[in-house]
Amino acid sequence: MKKYQQIVHLLESLKLKGIADNLDSEISEAEEKKISYLSFLSSILQTEIDYRTERRLRRNLAGAHFPVEKHFEDFIFSRVQGITKSDTTNLMDFTWLDNHENLLFFGPPGIGKTHLSIAIGFKAVQAGYTVCFERVNNLIKLLKMAEIQRSAGFRVNRILRADLTIIDEIGYTPIERKEANLFFNLISELYEKSSVIITSNKKFEDWAEMMGDEVMTVAMLDRLLHHSKVFNLSGESYRINQKED
Repeated sequence: MKKYQQIVHLLESLKLKGIADNLDSEISEAEEKKISYLSFLSSILQTEIDYRTERRLRRNLAGAHFPVEKHFEDFIFSRVQGITKSDTTNLMDFTWLDNHENLLFFGPPGIGKTHLSIAIGFKAVQAGYTVCFERVNNLIKLLKMAEIQRSAGFRVNRILRADLTIIDEIGYTPIERKEANLFFNLISELYEKSSVIITSNKKFEDWAEMMGDEVMTVAMLDRLLHHSKVFNLSGESYRINQKED
């Protein structure tokens, strides 16, 4: 027993928590199946890798700040024009993410833009990418508070380091000129360094009025559109349809 405790202590000292937590079951299985030393070593090392992978997945999901969990299996493609199930399947190779390309979803409220963006974000996290989700109103607040509030600064820094940033609901409320400048600076920082998903109920030509600065808006759209896939969605409002059902 003393030897066992020494081994557990060594594993904890080496931060091999996955092996330490599963040591009893691994030893029992090795004794029962009479596996070789190499097979036992391979098994416990794989246990540690699985533990770290799962822990990283949970940490990245928490850091993404998804407001709800959404998946493609729950999306009704027949109600929406402008994107197909095949389109989303092709996106799952994440070549666009590796190439720092953007995805832009435009369409009226209730059509599933947020659902699609979160579903893509979940798949990206599961594939090992870091993701940050923010509704634009909260993102603006974070950018304004970043220099004076530690938590806001930490979140903005995480966004700047993320592989993918999802910015949801652009266009529902006006953005002041100073706020638009902060938003433009963020997009400029992310340009060609990471990918952005945008959801908006406003067409491109309406963004200048929303942002209050036509020159800055053109410059921002130039960065967003340079490497991007644009999906113009139309169809039935899912929320209204649910009420009718």
